[in-house]
Formats: sequence, C-alpha cells, structure tokens
Amino acid sequence: MNATETYDDFCLRVRELSDLGHAAGMLGWDQETQMPKRGAQGRASALGTLAGLHHEKLVDPQFADLVESLADSPLAGDLEINVRETRRAQLRAMRLPKQLVVELSRTQSLAHEAWVEARIADDFAQFRPWLEKLLSLQLRVADAVGYEGSVYNAFLDEFEPYARVEQMGPLLEQLRKRLVPLVTAILDRQRGPDPSFQCDWDIAKQEAFGRQVIGDLGFDWDAGRLDVSVHPFCGGVGPDDVRLTTRYQADQLTSSLFGMIHETGHGLYEQGLPPEQAGLPVCESISLGIHESQSRMLENMVGRSRAFWQYQLPRMQEFFPDQLRNVDVEQMYREVNRVEASMIRVEADEVTYNLHILLRFELEQALVAGEIAVADLPGIWNERMESYLGIHPANDAEGVLQDIHWSSGLIGYFPTYTLGNLYAAQLFVQARHDVGDLEAQFARGETAPLLSWLREKVHSRGRRVTATQLVEEVTGRPLGIDALMNYLEGKFGELYDL
Repeated sequence: MNATETYDDFCLRVRELSDLGHAAGMLGWDQETQMPKRGAQGRASALGTLAGLHHEKLVDPQFADLVESLADSPLAGDLEINVRETRRAQLRAMRLPKQLVVELSRTQSLAHEAWVEARIADDFAQFRPWLEKLLSLQLRVADAVGYEGSVYNAFLDEFEPYARVEQMGPLLEQLRKRLVPLVTAILDRQRGPDPSFQCDWDIAKQEAFGRQVIGDLGFDWDAGRLDVSVHPFCGGVGPDDVRLTTRYQADQLTSSLFGMIHETGHGLYEQGLPPEQAGLPVCESISLGIHESQSRMLENMVGRSRAFWQYQLPRMQEFFPDQLRNVDVEQMYREVNRVEASMIRVEADEVTYNLHILLRFELEQALVAGEIAVADLPGIWNERMESYLGIHPANDAEGVLQDIHWSSGLIGYFPTYTLGNLYAAQLFVQARHDVGDLEAQFARGETAPLLSWLREKVHSRGRRVTATQLVEEVTGRPLGIDALMNYLEGKFGELYDL
C-alpha cells in the first residue's frame, strides 16, 4: 500500500475502535439513567466483553505494525496527531493483559451498582470490598503500564495527559496557601440562607426553566438531550450525540440549574469539537482539566455573575411568580454566591470547592502509596473536613460515599477539577480582553460572543495541543494561580466586605 492507502486503513481501524467506545458509552449512559436494577449483572458482562474486544483490536499485531510504520513516516498536521495519540494509547494498552482489562471493566460496572446501594443505605461497609478490589486492580494496571516518579502519575496521565504530580502538586499547594485565608475570612462573616428561597420549587418547572437556559447558552438540542441521574454528568459519543444529566430537589431552586449549566459547559465543548475528524483522536478533548474549564467557566463566571441574573431573573420569575415576586437581582446574586462550609462537593460554592478537591487528591495519593487503607477512609475523610472546613459529616452518604468517581475506579480524576478552575480563570481573563465587555453582553442575554471565542480558541482545536500548550498559546503565559485567586478575592471581597 502507498502512504495514502496506509493512512486510510489506519483511519478505518481507529474509527472501528471509536464505534466500540460509542457502544460502551451508550450502555454506560443507559446504566446511569434508565437501566432496571436487575440489569446490573448483564450490563457488567456486556461492558466487559466490549472492553475486551476494544483491547484486542487496539493491540492487534497487524494494527500495531501499521501504527508503527506511520509513526516512522514523515506525517504532518492532523495526520501526525492522530497517529501519535493512537500510538500513545496503543503502547499503554499493549502492556495490559486482556484478562485484566475485562476484569476491571466488569468490576467497575458492578461496583457502581454497589455504590448506589451503599449510598442509599448510608453504609460504607457495603461498598468497601468493591473499592478495595478496584484499588487492587488499578494498582496492577499502574505496575503494568509503568510510570516515572510517583505511582499516582500512572493514574493522572489517563485523565490529564502529560501532567505529573511532581509539577502539579506544588501548584495546588500554592493555591491552598492563598485560598485558606480567604475561606477563613469569608466564613467569619458567613450569613445564613435567604428565607425568600426557603420554599417548595416545582420540579417540572425547574426542568422547563433549565432547558430554556441550556438553549440560551447555545446547546444544540438536535445533537443532545437531558436526563436524570444519581450524579450529574455529561456523556455521549461526539459532537452529534451529547447526553447531559442533572438531579432535582423540590426544596432547592438552583441546585439542578447549576448542575445543568455545568454539564452544558461540557456539552458545548463536545459539540464544538472538529466534526471532520469524528472518530479520530483529533476529535477528542485535550484533557479532563480543559473539559472542566469549560463547565466551571459557564457555571461560575457566567452563571453566577450579576449580569447573568439581570437577564435571567425576570425569566425565572415567569416560572415561579409567587415565590420570586419580591426577589431582586442583587438578592439573587448574593444567594447564588453564598459561601458556606458545606458537605457536598457538587453543591459547594466557588471559594470552598477547591478544598473539597484537595482533600480527595490527598486521600488518593495516600491510598495508592499504601499509606492508608480503604477501611480508614471514612474516619480520615471526616477528620479532613473538620480541619479544612470546620464541619463533620453526619453520615457516610454526605461524606466518603458522596462522589461517583471511586465506584468507577477513577483514581486521578479529582485533580482535574481544580486544574479546570485554574484553566477557566486564565482563559476568561483573555476572553474579556479579546471579546470586550462580557458582563454587558450577559446582561442582554448574549453569551454567543463568548461561545464563538471558545469555539475558535478551545473547542475546535480538538486534541491538537496539550493542555499546558493551549493555555500558554491562548493567554500568552503559563498556568498559574493568580487569575483564579484574583477573581475569587475580587468577587467575594466585594460580596463579603473584606
């Protein structure tokens, strides 16, 4: 075959792998949203089979030879990137026995169901053996694929490619040192919830208003949908099929809304990836940190801005005229930015959120290093919450069992949330410089200019650069903590008269 035929054959094989991922993704989405309880065993078996097929095809000797020959060819542009990223995934997979891949996939599926039951029962002991098994399997994966420096790098690299804890750790420590005094100062002036929002909020109306906001933000409903799950997430299989979920509480007005806005940020990123490269690595996100930057920017820097509510509050009042009749923009702005020491990460305010992440980051590093045991997690978790936020979980459901990630064996995922906040702040500063007065635009309901900027600078880039390269290329400086801390200190300094 000539070079063109060889690359065409490569694309055919990679897109076949993508199709298997597509099928697994849809089975996973269904498990989270619609699958009957008794379907867990069959679903675990099906996902394990798909994982095994994917692994077999990825490490197939003929395909490996094809990728290696292309890697040695003088390719450029998207061709080079597609081959490079496939080769990277292939080399990792070639070090993993198929049996381990299948066992991990099946265990993840069953462990997820065990976590759901344990969370409902508020009983970590039910979930403990599953987490112990997942940790054991993931450590076998780390040993198989290899790593430099900390064993944690083997996990981190899967979610934030090319990142290393030796570089990231000091950055997060700088953030902790500057963040803790701000949190302490704000909590000293902490105010309770506004009684105006202590009402019942019809769930059907919450959903209707949320769908309206999602559309306002630019989400293409012809290429996506919204459903309900235990833990909000964004899934799907590329730009043309993006699945958002949220959860509703009748006594919470904005919890589901900010869940929707957050997942819409993820969804807009997915819908903005380069469609001409669908099924190939270029049509994938750069990293989970960059993915998170899009959701955190939309949720916080847009959705929790005063300008956003200048436009959206009158529209929300149409859905809840009795409850919100006497609520003004300033009152709404203060309520959605109220800082408190809270138990639940996904409902935490902007200021305390990163302390929730740092707690998980520390526990994960200690777990994989063998410094603590799975059985120790509830107690250590509660101690750290007391130390960082001065509160103590009343039970496991609002403590160590609150997050879905460990039930899927996703060790190394949590730090990408804080990286996402750092990326988001730095990108938002640049967007303001390039696009103009974003707040004036938000007050008119215009988020399209920001979305267009993100499409050009982030979404359409696909996987053509690394996360650190993208941030430095777009903003002209390496990643740091100043943009995020300046934003938090400015916004909440005003709100809390610091």
